[in-house]
Amino acid sequence: MMGTDKQSRMTEYYAFVFHLALLLFFGNQALAQTRYTIPEEVREGTVVGNVAKDLGLEITSLTERRLRVVSGTKETFFEVNQDNGALHIHKKIDRELLCHGSGACLLELKILVENPLEMHHIVVEITDVNDHSPSFPENEQLFEIGEQTLPGKRFKLHTASDPDAGVNSIRTYTLTSNEHFEVDIRQSDEDKIPFLVLKKSLDREQKNKHTLLVTAVDGGKPPKSGTLNVSIIVLDSNDNRPMFSQEIYQIEIQENIPVGTLIFKMNATDPDEGINGEIEYSLGKTLNKKVYDIFELDKLTGEIKVKGMVDYEENDIYKLDVEASDKGAPPLTGECRVVIKILDVNDNPPEIEITSLSNTVSEDSKLGTVISLLSVTDKDSGVNGKIISSINSNVPFELRPSYKENIYSVVTKTILNREQVSHYEITIKATDCGEPPLSTFKTLNIRISDVNDNSPFFSQNPIEFYLVENNAAGISVFSVSATDNDLNNNAAISYQIVRERSQHDITSFLNINSETGDILALKSFDFETLKTFQFQVVATDSGTPSLSSNVTVHVFILDQNDNAPVILYPVSSNGSAEGVEEIPRNVNAGHLVTKVRAYDADIGYNGWLLFSLQEVTAHSLFGLDRYTGRIRTLRSFTETDEAEHKLLILVKDNGNVSLSATATVVVKLVEPREAFAAADVKSATKDDEDNNVTFYLMITLGSVSTLFLISIIVLIAMQCSKSTDYTSKYLQETNYDGTLCHSIQYRSGDKRYMLVGPRMSIGSTIVPGSHANTLVLPDRRGTSTEMCHYN
Repeated sequence: MMGTDKQSRMTEYYAFVFHLALLLFFGNQALAQTRYTIPEEVREGTVVGNVAKDLGLEITSLTERRLRVVSGTKETFFEVNQDNGALHIHKKIDRELLCHGSGACLLELKILVENPLEMHHIVVEITDVNDHSPSFPENEQLFEIGEQTLPGKRFKLHTASDPDAGVNSIRTYTLTSNEHFEVDIRQSDEDKIPFLVLKKSLDREQKNKHTLLVTAVDGGKPPKSGTLNVSIIVLDSNDNRPMFSQEIYQIEIQENIPVGTLIFKMNATDPDEGINGEIEYSLGKTLNKKVYDIFELDKLTGEIKVKGMVDYEENDIYKLDVEASDKGAPPLTGECRVVIKILDVNDNPPEIEITSLSNTVSEDSKLGTVISLLSVTDKDSGVNGKIISSINSNVPFELRPSYKENIYSVVTKTILNREQVSHYEITIKATDCGEPPLSTFKTLNIRISDVNDNSPFFSQNPIEFYLVENNAAGISVFSVSATDNDLNNNAAISYQIVRERSQHDITSFLNINSETGDILALKSFDFETLKTFQFQVVATDSGTPSLSSNVTVHVFILDQNDNAPVILYPVSSNGSAEGVEEIPRNVNAGHLVTKVRAYDADIGYNGWLLFSLQEVTAHSLFGLDRYTGRIRTLRSFTETDEAEHKLLILVKDNGNVSLSATATVVVKLVEPREAFAAADVKSATKDDEDNNVTFYLMITLGSVSTLFLISIIVLIAMQCSKSTDYTSKYLQETNYDGTLCHSIQYRSGDKRYMLVGPRMSIGSTIVPGSHANTLVLPDRRGTSTEMCHYN
């Protein structure tokens, strides 16, 4: 028994050193992590510690910063109280089910803090309590011992097991008092292996069977125990047992080794002869059941082969107790232990766990905004478990490592723009450093939400519209349209005409549909009154805050042939044009009798007047110039010619539907003397008439000249300036009567233009490249340059 006490003291010493090493190791770890210690089997609701306080979080802000334990695919035994930040037991903990072996049972918890997202790690150590009694794999054990067996012979007893760890594990074995046997304990690794030792020779003739009780006692307070009934049959047997060359064999194999592979061959020897020297091999009956599923031993050859899948991540070492028994009577047995160490291979790809994800990100997010938290793990060890993580490079996001290895956050690295890319697929790759390396991919789908960062815009600015006069009031005459690259309300556009405070408010004769941009004319336009005007339209989106832009609209009124020619000479008060001209009978051919004067308020072809003789008493006497309206004699007069001739003149414009007026000129032939007298009388009248006509012509010419200059200035300003204010500006011209008008049409490229102004001389120069006083016309008459002028 003194040997037993010595072994107990050695065991306590080793346990003390082991726990001291654990304390030093985990003490250093505690410098970097929050650590708690609780015993197993405590009731639910037991408080482990206040993580909010220990992590330095404000208690008053816990309603906004929620804390929770992130477990991933693992079962969690803990919860965080959201009211006070206390970490408490959520489910009863059985250390023996949670942690195998006698080492420290450490649980690493991930604490996720929201608003903003943070990840903290704490360690909870589960300490053992003595809640299990030692137990033997079988209730009874039978030994057959020859009576000639010498004292000191050792017989291996069943080894008891105790799920508890540390001092609560098996401490010693005891044997009921007897004179022949005692128990001896041999330390093998962490196990205590009991042996039954023969201390006094047996005498079969005195007693052929001995019954003993072996008790396994743990080190708990109070201690717990388990018993084994040992029966010893005394036989006459051979006196040599099989022997192995060594007590412990150590071999190494790789995981995932093929089933059926021979990994070791046992070789025991027995000096006896015959059946007493024939050996059979067997595995010990006290091994873990998993060992029998993975390995098999041929009882005749002693070959150990792989029977099932070997997985390093499940168990990295196996201990096989092998027995060699002869066939003597009674049989003798030799024992040894085969320790099989499993070598890791890179057979597990990394695992990516997304602990938090915001799958919608605003396009105005700042650089470094966290959108996801993740962790990567690998079940392999060494370089096979070393992980390199990366993210695909064509996205505006990056992986940012945490202070703890293999913990990352996905953050924005560049400015986002939904109008360019509205959706991203972020592929995260985790690759281990094994050979060959294994990789895992995880895809995050991120949608970019819209903000109102784009103003409506018009594809053309300014916009020009051409509107034919005499339009119907109250209908849409043209439309403006803007686009917005934003979404939903941020892209919902409304239109409005800018009201200006000038004398002529454009909204008094224009209205706009705020939704479609269609512009309605509230009145019919008259080219002779208004030839061009401009205004501004504002397009505003419905975002918050709203954004807007404006466009300048130039409207040009196109002329229609809605004015008939007006005859200035001859004139009469009753509306019909009639005049009397007296000429000497002796005039020669080509003599200018008179000139019919007329004008048309329209322009271009609509105002281009043509003269023709509709009725004449003598066609051979008078001729009419088609373009100037001059009446000349075609030949000299004879005595037989009548003294009075009546000419009906038709003046017609050149519109699509031409309008016309007529004038009657009476030509009287007088003798030369009478003509001179009449000429004197008529001269005075003519002077007065010419003076009046000249006066009217000067007024008309001045008005048209003023209109011409104003038109040039306004059109130049419209072409050169880009208005940025919301004030609508247009030209309200003076009443243009069209008297003595002059218009020139010409072609430039695929467009046709008309220049309108006062009368120009035949030698005047037209510069087609200048469009300052020009209207663009539809090409209805082909390429031509035409001139009309009225005198």
